[in-house]
Amino acid sequence: MVIKATYYGANGWLIELDKTRILIDPWLNGDLTFPPGDWLIKGKLVNEKEIPSDIDYLLLTQGQPDHAHAPTLMKIDKGITVIASLTASKVVSKIGFTKINTLKPGEIFTNNNLKIQATSGASVPNIENGYIIDSGSDSIYIEPHGFLDKKIKPRNIDLLITPVLDFSLPIVGNFINGKTVLPQLLNLFNPSTILASTTGGDISFTGIINNLIKVDGSVEDIDLFKDTSTNLINPEPLKKYEFKRQLKLG
Repeated sequence: MVIKATYYGANGWLIELDKTRILIDPWLNGDLTFPPGDWLIKGKLVNEKEIPSDIDYLLLTQGQPDHAHAPTLMKIDKGITVIASLTASKVVSKIGFTKINTLKPGEIFTNNNLKIQATSGASVPNIENGYIIDSGSDSIYIEPHGFLDKKIKPRNIDLLITPVLDFSLPIVGNFINGKTVLPQLLNLFNPSTILASTTGGDISFTGIINNLIKVDGSVEDIDLFKDTSTNLINPEPLKKYEFKRQLKLG
C-alpha cells in the first residue's frame, strides 16, 4: 500500500492508509493560548485551514491546547471515533465527542486492519502518548516532543513523524528532544523516511516564553543521517506526500 501524509503545521497531520483517514493533533482555526493568558505565550496561524472531510479517526497525543485545540475540535464531527491520551480524552469529552477510546501507554486500539498502540510520551506534566500505527504492511511512529518510550522493542517502521530540533527553556531544560532523540530513533526503527514535525508551518508566536526558548539543531544537519539510508523531509504545509513501502535490511 501507499502511506499519504499531509502536514498542517505545528503538530497537525492527516494520514491516509489505504482508505483510512486519520487526523492527528489538528490546530486549523483560531488562536492558540495557554493558561494563564496570552502574555505567557500565544500562537497565531498566518492562514487558517479547512477541516478535512471524510475523517475516520481523530488521534490525539496530548491534552495540551497545541494538540487538543478546542476551537478546532469544536468544528469537527462529534461522531468521529477518537483515540486519545487520558488528558486529551477529557478535553474531547467536554466538547461533546461520543466515541472516545482512551489509551494509556502500552494499550492498543484495533479495528479491522488498523492497529494503534500507545507509547509513553512527554511528561507535560502528565505522561502523554506517542503512537505506533500499523495497517497491513505499513507502519508509522509519531511522538511530538521527542520522548522515546524505553519499553519499545527494536523493529522496522516505514515512516517516523518526529521533531528534529531541540527546544529548551531556562531552568526547565529541554521540552522538545528532536535532535537528541534522532540517533535513538534511527537505531530502533530503521525507518525509510522521517517527516520533521512539531515546529513547522506558517505560525507566529508571541509572549514571554517565546522570547526565552532556545533552539538547537537544524533540519539541514545531514550528519545525523550520513550512515543511514533514511530520507529526511522538512514538509511543506498542505502538500501531500506519498510513500511506497520499501524493504530495508536490518
